[in-house]
Amino acid sequence: MELDQLTTEDPATAGPGDQPAGPTSWRRVIGFGFGFAVLVGVLVTAFAWPPAESAPRDVPVAVVGSAAAADQLERQLDEAMPGALDLRSAPDADAARRLIEEREVYGAIVLEPAGPPRLLTASAGSPVVAQLLAGIASPESAPAVEDVVPLPDDDPRGSAFTAAALPMVLGGMVVGILMSFLVTGVWRRVAGALVAAMAAGGVVTLVAQAWLGALGGSAWANAGAIALIVAAISLTITGLVALLGPAGIGLGAVIMFLVGNSISGVSSAPELLPTGWGALGQALPAGAGGTLLRSTSYFDGAAAGGPVLVLAAWAVAGLALVALGRRVRPSAHHALAG
Repeated sequence: MELDQLTTEDPATAGPGDQPAGPTSWRRVIGFGFGFAVLVGVLVTAFAWPPAESAPRDVPVAVVGSAAAADQLERQLDEAMPGALDLRSAPDADAARRLIEEREVYGAIVLEPAGPPRLLTASAGSPVVAQLLAGIASPESAPAVEDVVPLPDDDPRGSAFTAAALPMVLGGMVVGILMSFLVTGVWRRVAGALVAAMAAGGVVTLVAQAWLGALGGSAWANAGAIALIVAAISLTITGLVALLGPAGIGLGAVIMFLVGNSISGVSSAPELLPTGWGALGQALPAGAGGTLLRSTSYFDGAAAGGPVLVLAAWAVAGLALVALGRRVRPSAHHALAG
């Protein structure tokens, strides 16, 4: 049997008015091939470019010491790494610790009258930044380091926390997509997405906190944060599908996964991303969600207000898209599979 015969429709099974489908033209085949190659390049760029350009940019750090010593340190740091740190004065070490615990700064350099400086860090805020500060604070000798807010003993490098971020994003996307395919009625899809988000909050907390020990703090707060993350993503996908149809899935994937996940800063910190991209990442659900979960898990909810507002805004926007889609596409209440 020739290859062309394998790609055509069997005339015996074709309807009376159907014409046997011919093979795809070589022009389209080649076009698809190059198009998919470009897609692979875009994916690689989206995920490889932020880490490749990673460097400290205005990382907020407190400084404890005399004005003269602080000025000298600032000049030295500006010469060695221009723009790396945003130094903020603190009256004493206790005040610096409070700033760290409130997520106002990533760490603090305590300038001693004699001897090398002391370094206060928060590995729970960002293990990468904590390591960077150790090298910046005293490049010639290892300073005494106090980890004010450490990571859990079961996840000392934060690898489990980082690894859990992507599944939460994908999980929210999958919920929105499956609800659009399997559920008839746009508001029933919304209800299903909310139920899935609340259930996901409990399940992920059981796995990540009770089992793996990667999360700390209040399990209820962590479950609520995870539920809000999944709800923001799934409702946005549901709304985009209600308004645009299947094309909404592609647009949602670009926003949430291709762009949002790659610039979320979960694996490092927003201040380590190229200028402007860190702030954009925090305005998207993946970045805001990662920041919120760090706050509830390690910092007793400090600085959680901003991420909560971002995620709530995305959830509300998703509901608005659902309502708009129901008006402009009356047939959108049917499940896509039907």
